[in-house]
Amino acid sequence: MTIRLGLGLPQMRQYDIGKDVPDVARAAERMGYESLWVFERALFPEPATQGLYGIEGLPWPDGYRSVAEPLVTLTLAAAATERAELGSSVLVAPLHVPFQLARTLATLDAASGGRVVAGFGTGWSHDEYAAASVRPFAERGAALDELIGVCRAVWGPDPVVYDGHVTRIASAVVGPKPARPIPILLAAGSGRARRRLVDHADGWLPTGVGADAVASQWRQLRELADERGRTAPIRTSLRVNARCTPATDESARRRPFHGSVDQIVADLAEYTGLGLDEILLDLQSTLRDAEELKDVAAQVYEKARAAGV
Repeated sequence: MTIRLGLGLPQMRQYDIGKDVPDVARAAERMGYESLWVFERALFPEPATQGLYGIEGLPWPDGYRSVAEPLVTLTLAAAATERAELGSSVLVAPLHVPFQLARTLATLDAASGGRVVAGFGTGWSHDEYAAASVRPFAERGAALDELIGVCRAVWGPDPVVYDGHVTRIASAVVGPKPARPIPILLAAGSGRARRRLVDHADGWLPTGVGADAVASQWRQLRELADERGRTAPIRTSLRVNARCTPATDESARRRPFHGSVDQIVADLAEYTGLGLDEILLDLQSTLRDAEELKDVAAQVYEKARAAGV
């Protein structure tokens, strides 16, 4: 079975969000990309108070200085397209008020004809949690649990009833409803996060950390699903943060998905036998503008399909 291919939408500061998001979304759909994706980065602390991903000394990418709000970006893409799914990889869910996020996603799904894919994670930035002031960082797991519960309730039949730590709905009609059940996908690295995924989510959002590592994680997740009696399939959408640059000497130590279009496609091919449903490519960070993004995206798509990806 051919892996579905998705494309990350332009959200960084070199892009004209209002003009470029609809333009790239339309072009990507014409190229054959089956889904369009956003990510969330709420702020850029300066000076940095912690390293990237919470790793001491690891600098934040300069591109994170300005990242467009993800749900606004998806709305722009939804209005410009007809078929492509509209996904988040990921929304840092605990930064959002659960009831409002559930309603926003339901409205977007209804407006787009049932194309939203809700990808959630807990994030790692203490500064973002402090700025959002919904729940403290220490409560991120519990916050995600509640948000999933609120979404399922709000998207389900009326009357909606929910009694949680932040959200309390005694009994209410809440609309509009999604056009179809919105799939919830989770980024899950730890044991507890994997259990949450197996028990409460529809799919998994791995990242391209190496084909062997992803294969091992995928095997562990399937084994856990068997142990916990899950029978529903787990949807998989691999996120690839690619940096398209002039060809890198293969005799040197090259990071996966860093290099020319041909090298990026060769890296993609390593994932074709893992049984994943989809690969989403975020190519935007090193490209100058929307025209270059569309050109590189077209090359990657054409060459990936020619290579059997």
